Amino acid sequence: MQKTICVRIDADDYSFMSKLAKAQKGELSKAVRELVDLGRLMLAIREYKGGGASLGKAAEFAGVSISEMMALLAEFKVKSRTEYGDYLKGLENLKQAW
Repeated sequence: MQKTICVRIDADDYSFMSKLAKAQKGELSKAVRELVDLGRLMLAIREYKGGGASLGKAAEFAGVSISEMMALLAEFKVKSRTEYGDYLKGLENLKQAW
């Protein structure tokens, strides 16, 4: 379900958003939604890189699954913070689950 909000932005940002929407041959509201999505992803990456968010929390910030977040982190060349021992423990947990 979508919600409607009213946001004040400065003239430069409005001009940028208008030009972006026109270049994409779309509506201004769609361009804003796309930038919000991108902003969520950048926040998630920054928090993960800085240690402020786990992989799961970063995925939640970005609004994607954990596997999608892993792929996005790889795409942005962000190194995993998973220690080798944690990796082995995860594999052991998978073995037990299967």
